[in-house]
Amino acid sequence: MSITKFIQQSISYIFHPIFMPLIGVAFYFSKSPRFIPNSLIQAKLVSVSILTLILPVLVVILLKTMGRINSIELKKAKERIIPLIVFCIIILIVIKKVITPYSDFIELYYFFVGILAATLSTLILNILNFKASIHMVAISGVFMFFIGLSIHFSINILGSIALITFIMGAVATSRLSLKAHNYPELLIGCATGIITQLILIPNWL
Repeated sequence: MSITKFIQQSISYIFHPIFMPLIGVAFYFSKSPRFIPNSLIQAKLVSVSILTLILPVLVVILLKTMGRINSIELKKAKERIIPLIVFCIIILIVIKKVITPYSDFIELYYFFVGILAATLSTLILNILNFKASIHMVAISGVFMFFIGLSIHFSINILGSIALITFIMGAVATSRLSLKAHNYPELLIGCATGIITQLILIPNWL
């Protein structure tokens, strides 16, 4: 394996969609000007980690063991349908039990509603046999959430926004170079992530 391919694969793994919900939650707690007890922050982070990180990994491993998918990379559109359905259910659990509309974290609630909308949109596209880039859906959604937080809290996080913009470009380049996606799949993925968050932002700004 060449160094270039190793770097591209590393970018795809490090910025995998499965990490994006947790990154959004952690960033929110790090930037929120409100006083939030550390015990509550830790409880939310642990809950989100278990539901959006550990549980999906176990589901994909189970599906691989059962022969329902050929690889954990989910290279074919049809292979992504069951994992996406499961992830929709997981996000529903998050917004019903962990980050509810009645909590003090209304920004995070709509962030997860946006994730649910983006996941459903991606699921529909995969059912139609269009393999939109889930990497781009996830990271572009977080990008839009960062911008919303900057406006909402009136804080200067241009450095963070610039960094995630660079990461978006790196992820898109890596997915394209690895031939995991083509340009339309990347663009539709990016648009899905941004639009689903953008539509919901007025509810909490």
